[in-house]
Amino acid sequence: MKLGLQLGYWGAQPPTGVGDLVAAAEDSGFDAIFTAEAWGSDAFTPLAWWGKDTTRLRLGTSIVQMSGRTPTSIAMHALTLDHLTGGRMILGMGVSGPQVVEGWYGVPYSKPLARTREVVEIIRKVLAREAPVANDGPHHPLPYNGPGSVGLGKPLKSIVHPLRADLPVWLGAEGPKNVAQTAEIADGWIPIFYTPNSAEMYRPWLDEGFARPGARHTRESFEIAATCNLTITADNGAAKQAVIDAMKPFVSLYMGGMGAKDQNFHKNVFERMGYGALADEVQELYLAGRKDAATALIPDKLVDDMHIIGDAGYVRERVAEWESTGVTTLLLSLRSAAEVRQVAEVLS
Repeated sequence: MKLGLQLGYWGAQPPTGVGDLVAAAEDSGFDAIFTAEAWGSDAFTPLAWWGKDTTRLRLGTSIVQMSGRTPTSIAMHALTLDHLTGGRMILGMGVSGPQVVEGWYGVPYSKPLARTREVVEIIRKVLAREAPVANDGPHHPLPYNGPGSVGLGKPLKSIVHPLRADLPVWLGAEGPKNVAQTAEIADGWIPIFYTPNSAEMYRPWLDEGFARPGARHTRESFEIAATCNLTITADNGAAKQAVIDAMKPFVSLYMGGMGAKDQNFHKNVFERMGYGALADEVQELYLAGRKDAATALIPDKLVDDMHIIGDAGYVRERVAEWESTGVTTLLLSLRSAAEVRQVAEVLS
């Protein structure tokens, strides 16, 4: 099992101590570090800044929001960082949700599957650099000849020769169609709320994508990078319970407070996991402002399934269980360099 350090996106201010975390990950044998974005800090700049002091770690985005940049702009960021790091870049992307796409970026959210496919195709054309990049698709036509154009656009090749035409492209995906398309067109998948108990739900969706003509990978060569909280506790009793209780507000937030009432993709994941009635109740309470009451409904079993929390022996057993379902990388949010080193030591 490979380990990735998830640095996430910033809160109100830039985080402190990240350099120490990254150095510990580099020294402790972690495979990669990842940065994210929402509607504040971007993913590429911190990745370059903190990645400059690394020599071995892969550097990934988890995830870049596709609506925030044109496909060729995303490709420029990726190929630039790939050169600067000697071929260590992983481009993780996702469509985000309608509230962010239309409310923050001011562009339509419709047809996310078709848009994703088009973005990936254009980026791969840039990285291949076999011909000037052109695209007839409706979402990102190149050259652009629509309303407001002056008619002088022409297909272009990147001035810079990309270091790798096969720079890894990973996609965040949640629903059946999106997961199947990810298995078809991407090099890896970044699921949210993936658990060993939900792995069988995803298996036929992934297999559908792998079976499509032209699929890039088989299950054996495809990467699955699952996000979870991994905490090594002193015991599997009171110490573990304290961590589980501390995680419940985050679960209730995603289950009931993210997205619009009628379109919460995170809530949909919990529904597919068999928590439909619970998700409805949590959402009702959360949106009514009763966040504590919503959090009180989250069962210990759900948190324990979603995350890896327990003493060293239990953690090793659970990591092996996650790996047995096809997970190749665990993306972990860790708070200190000491915790990074502890996790690496326990799982070595």
